[in-house]
Amino acid sequence: MDYAASHKALDKIKADALVLVVASNADLPASLPQATRDQLAAFIKAGDFSGKKGQQVWLHQPDGVDGKRLLLVGSGDKALDNRGWLQLLGKTIKTLTQSPVKQAVWLLDDQLDASLEWQVREGTRVAEENTYRFDEYRSKPAPAAKLTKLTFWHDQRNPALSQAIKTGKAIGAGVNLARDLGNRPPNDCYPAYLTGLARDLGKEYDKLTVKVVTEAQAEKMGMGAFCAVARGSEKDGQLIIMEYKGAKPGKQGPVALVGKGITFDTGGISLKPGASMDEMKYDMGGAASVFGSVKTVCELDLPLHMVAVVAAAENMPDGSAARPGDIVKTLSGQTVEILNTDAEGRLVLCDALTYVQQKHKPHTVIDIATLTGACVVALGAHAQAVYANDDDLSQALLAAGQETGDRGWPMPLWDDYQSQLDSPFADMQNIGGPKAGSITAACFLHRFARDVKWAHLDIAGTAWISGGMSKGATGRPVPMLTRYLMNLAGK
Repeated sequence: MDYAASHKALDKIKADALVLVVASNADLPASLPQATRDQLAAFIKAGDFSGKKGQQVWLHQPDGVDGKRLLLVGSGDKALDNRGWLQLLGKTIKTLTQSPVKQAVWLLDDQLDASLEWQVREGTRVAEENTYRFDEYRSKPAPAAKLTKLTFWHDQRNPALSQAIKTGKAIGAGVNLARDLGNRPPNDCYPAYLTGLARDLGKEYDKLTVKVVTEAQAEKMGMGAFCAVARGSEKDGQLIIMEYKGAKPGKQGPVALVGKGITFDTGGISLKPGASMDEMKYDMGGAASVFGSVKTVCELDLPLHMVAVVAAAENMPDGSAARPGDIVKTLSGQTVEILNTDAEGRLVLCDALTYVQQKHKPHTVIDIATLTGACVVALGAHAQAVYANDDDLSQALLAAGQETGDRGWPMPLWDDYQSQLDSPFADMQNIGGPKAGSITAACFLHRFARDVKWAHLDIAGTAWISGGMSKGATGRPVPMLTRYLMNLAGK
């Protein structure tokens, strides 16, 4: 969709619809033409619109403006916070896409506790997310929405809004790439497919280089944990490394993203129940968010040095699959007793974490994974769990999530939990028992990232929506990650 910013007089703007957010019992904006204000006041007084939160009412042929329609959107009797405003905008975009409107003008809100630049940037991103479709596998796709352009309007000229649109659209592109990958079926989206995508990105963006470590190479290098997961599938595992040089490599090294890329998770020998197993195509949500973040960083040409690693494999239960009771040696030299083959994400990640530290010496590492069902029990679908061995890093990620509405929640990483991973036969076991499952999984990963500033995002509850026609990948936490990276780059 196309976007624009305008300060042109409303009676001169030609549009199929103007969109105005109005609170209950609030004064109408002074920027509206007097004829429009008078008509709306009468409309509200007659009881046709109350301003209750979420209410949407069409007014045709409004006075004083050149638009064919005016869509009134209620924001309720309490001041909207930023996240509430984004949710309201998203629902309104859905309404517009189901209407005959081709071009809409959104009247920006001076009463919102956020800058106009923020409203336009995040509004563009949310509009991109809410016009997303995944129809590639339908024999007869539904007709495309008529809405093709959204203009953000304010009565004062603001040159910064054009850049805000560009930024929001780039973030939206990253989110929607992550959604495409999550929604793609596992017979088409497997490790080699992700490798091909990475190479395509490398061709598209000059500052991005791509390297691939094959499963055979990983085995020779000593990635026993990664290979223990990958060897159960006829699809070879791949460690995909994308290096973005938007700034000259410095003494402190790059920032690193590491994504869990289990393109399908049967549970391995510790086989999952059949119900809803189809949703295990989303177990590469961490990898998808890394790809999405890489795309946004490249689109925005951010001045930073970044390495993105995707540990891609299928977790399948064939005759060569790892068994409960197997002991493997990781790239770090530490050994792991596998008690449950369905705790495979931490096995591919631990070797990826060691690899990126050995080869690239990053100053910060963030891993992203749909790691534990326990995280879903703890936080539901509203927030991803944020673990970190550095308070400043934790706060930076949480702040980025708060700013974008892609929220996280801080979780403990205390050594008290480490004893749950003790094994009588190896340096550690890969599960910590039924208590604090998300925490012990993070503690496991921390053993492979003690010498670097590190954070772990457990996105098992936020990466996709389950069930029914609303089922699908969300693209989270691309907004959080890209906002963090933009802040890191001073943008």
